Amino acid sequence: MAETKRVRRGGPPGGGPPGMRPGDKPKNFKKTMGKLIRSMRPFYLRIVIVMLFSAVSSVLSIIGPKILGNATTEIADGLVARYAGTGGVDFAKIGGILLTLLYLYLISLVFSTVQGFLMAKVAEKTAFTFRTKMAEKINKLPLSYFDKQTTGEVLSRVTNDADTIGSTLGQGLSQMVTAITTVVGVIIMMFSINTVMALVSLAIAPLSLIIVGTVVGISQKHFKLQQEYLGHINGKVEESYAGVVILKAFNAEGKTIEAFDELNNTLYKSAWKSQAMSGAMMPLINFVGNLGYVAVCVAGSLLAVKKAIEVGDIMSFIQYVRMYTQPLSNFAQIMNITQSTAAAAERVFEFLEESEETPDTVPSASPENVKGVIKFNNIKFGYSPDKVVINNFSAEILPGQRVAIVGPTGAGKTTIVKLLMRFYEPLEGSVTIDGTDIRNFKRHDLRGMVSMVLQDAWLFNGTIKENVGYGKLTATDEEIKAAGKSAHIEHFVKTLPGAYDMVLNEEAANISQGQKQLLTIARAILTDPKILILDEATSSVDTRTEVRIQKAMNNLMRGRTCFIIAHRLSTIRDADWILVMNNGDIAEQGTHEQLLEKGGFYSELYNAQFESGLTG
Repeated sequence: MAETKRVRRGGPPGGGPPGMRPGDKPKNFKKTMGKLIRSMRPFYLRIVIVMLFSAVSSVLSIIGPKILGNATTEIADGLVARYAGTGGVDFAKIGGILLTLLYLYLISLVFSTVQGFLMAKVAEKTAFTFRTKMAEKINKLPLSYFDKQTTGEVLSRVTNDADTIGSTLGQGLSQMVTAITTVVGVIIMMFSINTVMALVSLAIAPLSLIIVGTVVGISQKHFKLQQEYLGHINGKVEESYAGVVILKAFNAEGKTIEAFDELNNTLYKSAWKSQAMSGAMMPLINFVGNLGYVAVCVAGSLLAVKKAIEVGDIMSFIQYVRMYTQPLSNFAQIMNITQSTAAAAERVFEFLEESEETPDTVPSASPENVKGVIKFNNIKFGYSPDKVVINNFSAEILPGQRVAIVGPTGAGKTTIVKLLMRFYEPLEGSVTIDGTDIRNFKRHDLRGMVSMVLQDAWLFNGTIKENVGYGKLTATDEEIKAAGKSAHIEHFVKTLPGAYDMVLNEEAANISQGQKQLLTIARAILTDPKILILDEATSSVDTRTEVRIQKAMNNLMRGRTCFIIAHRLSTIRDADWILVMNNGDIAEQGTHEQLLEKGGFYSELYNAQFESGLTG
C-alpha cells in the first residue's frame, strides 16, 4: 500500500572495466570512513573472519605456482636423466605434487567462497540497517527539510546510496585484502626463488602504475560527463513521459526530440571516449606484463645456463609476474570502489544527522473532551528567519464555527493551518486550543484531532477501500461505505470493476481528478475529526459535483471547528466568519455580506472573480 513514485536519477555508465567509473568523491574521506567503520561494530568479528579467510585463500593460491614449478622441475630432471640413461621421470612423485596442488586449490576455493558469503551478508546487513534508520529518520524530520530537498534527492539517499554501500563495501574490502595479500605474498615467493629475477620483475611494476594512473586521470572527466548526461537523459525521458498529454496538446514533439538528440549526442561523445580509454588500459597493462615475461625469460635463461636456477622456477616466476601485475591494475578499481562507498556513506550520514523536529514536551494536555476554541496570538512566522510571511496574526475561532481564510496567492493562508498542525513552529506568539498551548499536546494527539483535505489529492497504489480507510485503519466495510455515501462517491464507485475493491494504479490514473478528490473527502469524513481543514478541497471538481460536496460538507462540518481555505470565493459565502489575509496580516474580517458592504479588499477580490466568471 505504498505510494509509487518515479525517481529521477542518473544510472552508472555502462561498459568498460568494472570500477573504472570515478564516482562522486566524499568531502571528508577519512572522517566518513571512520564513521562507516564504527557503524559496522556489530559485524567486527565477521569482518575479521572475512579478512582472515581472504588472506588464507590468497596465500594458498600464491603457493600453487611454486609447487607447480617443483613438478615442472621434476619432469625436466627426469627427462634429462632418461636421455642420459641414468634414470627417468618419477610419475609417482609428480602425481603426489599435483595432488597436493589440487588440495591447496580446493581449500582456497572453500575459503574464498565462505569469505564471499560472509562479506555479502555483512555488506547487505549494513545497507539494511542504514535503510531502516533512514526510514525512521524521515518521520522525525521537520517539513522545513523537505522544503529544501526534492523528493528524488531524499529517495536517492534511502535507495541508491544505501545500495551503493551494500554493493561496494563487500566488493572493495575483499578485493583490497586479496590485492594486498597477493602483492606481498608474490614478492616474498619471488625473492625466495631468486633475488636477481625478483628485482628484474619489480622493476617493471612502476610502469604499470604509471599507465593505470595516466589512463584513469584522462578517462575520469569523460566518465563524469557520461554519468551526468545519462542522468539528464533519464530526466528528459521521465519528463516527456509524465507530461505526454501536454506535449502532444502543444505539438511539442519536434522540440522535445531535438532536446533529446542534443543530450544524446553529448552522452555518445563522452561515452565512447571514456569506454575507449578504459578499454585501452588492459591491453597496455598486458603489454607491460609481456615485457615482464620477456625480462624473466631472458634473466632466467642466463641463470639456468649458470645452473643458478631450476627450469621449474622460471615457469613459477612467469606465473608470479602475471599474479603481481593483476593486483596493481586492480588498485584503480579498489580506489574508485572505496571513493564511491565513502561518498554514498557521507550522504547517508548527512541525512541521519539532520536536525529533527523539536521533541514533544512532557504532555500536560489531553486530547479528550476538546471543544475546539482555537486562538492565534500575535503569530510571527517565516520559512526562514530573514523572510517573514506572517507578521502579526491574531484570531479566535469558536467551537463549531466555519471560518474561511481567503486572500491572494502568497498571503499566508495555508501557512496558518500548517502552524495549527505543528508542521512548523512560530517565531513569535502561540496557538492555543481551549486555552492550552498546542506545544503541550503530543504531535500525534494534536494531529489526531484534525483531518485535512488538500488541493492535491494524495492516493497510493491500493484498493479504493484501503485509500478511504487510510486515516482509520480499524474502520469496518460498513463505516467506509457510509463515509463514501456522505462524500457522494457511491454513484461512480459502483460503476467500477470491483467497486470498493478496485485497485488504483500508479498515480490513480484510472479515475478522474475530481473522483480522486472525492475519495480524499471520504477519507476525512471517516476519521470523524474534531477540527477540519479544507484547503481548496473542491477546486478539482465540476460545478454539479461541487454542489453535492457542499451538501456533504455542511453535514460534516456541523458541530466541528472548520477552516476553509479557498480561492473561489463563491464556495465560502455561507461561512460563519471570513478572514481576509494580505501580506501576512488580516486585512479584513467578517461575514460575506458584511465584507461586501464594506467595499474593501474582499469586495475587490469577489467582484474581480465575478467579472471573470470564476464564481462558479
